[in-house]
Amino acid sequence: MNLRLSIGRLSLGIELSDTPTARAIMEKLPFTSTAQTWGEEVYFSTPVSAKLEPGAQQVVAPGTVCFWTQGDSIALPFGRTPMSTDERPKLANPCNVIGFLKDHASLKAVKAGDKIRVEKA
Repeated sequence: MNLRLSIGRLSLGIELSDTPTARAIMEKLPFTSTAQTWGEEVYFSTPVSAKLEPGAQQVVAPGTVCFWTQGDSIALPFGRTPMSTDERPKLANPCNVIGFLKDHASLKAVKAGDKIRVEKA
């Protein structure tokens, strides 16, 4: 399962894992949202609600695609967040790990308020 995020001129590929949350997102495609930032993390709301799954994590590797259940949002950490205690991203809460972003370094160009389109790749 693959997604494409279009953010202005930026086009990013996401490889989704086969999880209940990832499948729920695929069922709601396509959708648009607005980027928010939190340290070196971009996140955006989705039309999906999900429960915390086994294996949820709070500290992840850059490029991990996460679903923040408290905010019904996809979180794309690419570096330190305000909660980080080392170089790894630390999310606000444990999140469902739903995939991996192929080019997370380009997220540095995304600004709060940028429009995001999420669709099947």
